Amino acid sequence: MSEPFKDAVGICKTIMRNGYDAYIINEGLQKLTIEDKGQEVELDISTELDFKGLSKLFPNIQASDKNGIAARLKEGETTFLFYTSETSNSSHPEECVSRMTPRLLKALEKQHEIPMSAACPYIPKATDPYKGFAELSSGQVRLLGIPDQTLKKDYLMGIRALRFAANYNLPLETNTKIAIIRASKRILDYVPVPEIMDEWRKVEAENMYVFVSLLFETMILHGLIPEIAALSRLTQVKNSKTGETENVFNHTLDVMRLYPEELPYDWFGVVACLFHDVGKLYTAEEIEGRWQFLQHHRVGSKVTRKILTRLNFPQEDVDLICELVRHHMRFHFMLTDKGIRKFKAIDEYPRLIEMVRADIKARETTYKEFNHNLKMLERADIPEEALDPFLNGNEIMQHTGLNPGPNVGIIRESLLKAQISGDVSTMEEAIEYVIEQADKEKLI
Repeated sequence: MSEPFKDAVGICKTIMRNGYDAYIINEGLQKLTIEDKGQEVELDISTELDFKGLSKLFPNIQASDKNGIAARLKEGETTFLFYTSETSNSSHPEECVSRMTPRLLKALEKQHEIPMSAACPYIPKATDPYKGFAELSSGQVRLLGIPDQTLKKDYLMGIRALRFAANYNLPLETNTKIAIIRASKRILDYVPVPEIMDEWRKVEAENMYVFVSLLFETMILHGLIPEIAALSRLTQVKNSKTGETENVFNHTLDVMRLYPEELPYDWFGVVACLFHDVGKLYTAEEIEGRWQFLQHHRVGSKVTRKILTRLNFPQEDVDLICELVRHHMRFHFMLTDKGIRKFKAIDEYPRLIEMVRADIKARETTYKEFNHNLKMLERADIPEEALDPFLNGNEIMQHTGLNPGPNVGIIRESLLKAQISGDVSTMEEAIEYVIEQADKEKLI
């Protein structure tokens, strides 16, 4: 090994001893570029350490941005050129090692020694989230060059393309979309789940239904969250009056779309809408030609916890979303005074209300129970002892001498209103009040 390459190895070892990767880029080809041992030599090194970090190890190093070069270090007759390494965990295994640099490519051209790998080389440079994409101003999301080859550089671009399409309300270019579909298995193989979720968290709440729909269309959802993708195989009644049916996955997308209309920017609420019916996959049972999903909210909460843990959600986020899934059916039924108080005791009850509102909109059904519960919410702030009159119907008849009939109910309601307003606060006052009311109405 010649001295320049021994020095390069020493530099790489110094960097690696400090906890960072470094290697000589394509040593075999670089040796071909050295025509004369007596001439000044340039060698290319790739490292994940930035200029600031390199300057701490090599005080004589100089910054440079020429041809993507991060830094230069001159030692005797040799100049070492440092390039930024590919640090993505989601690129194709064979694409994460730099095999060519602009300087090396130029030197090989001069010597007429252009290798086949130079046709589409990986040249290290600083990361850019829009790298590999055509300008979005073109009106569509498109991967540059041959989409399949571009994806191999970093399979995370497949997820990022879906994010761009959702957030910017742009269509996926046809060849880009089919390339992502072809690469769906590799995307899931090579892209770490935390990186997928980092992209997902950048999706706006209002656009998440589009993002999930694209995950489904490109077959990524089938591998990432198969429990949600499988909902497309379940059918439920959309509207009992019309008899219209729908698959549960499409219903889920509709609820995700409608939820932000009342609670905008609520990312966690929309995620809860995504999982609110996942329990139907595990509780589905056909009875006399109709599907039933008994206790799907309770089962769904448990399944959601398993899925979110698998997706590396923080524990506090898991608890929040699972609570919303667990209680999302509460507001669907007409609640009593006790029921509405128990419902309002749930910290996230405003989100639960909007989940039900979105569900009703999606199904195009009646608001009868929903409106009843909204009115009951107004009573939830009234002290519980004020919600039941001091005297029931039998006691009112006993003290007034009235016979059973509607008049007893009228006096009972009047007594309750008097208690709520504070006009009646004791049993004695209540007895006196009902006698006065009966006498006033000439009922005695």
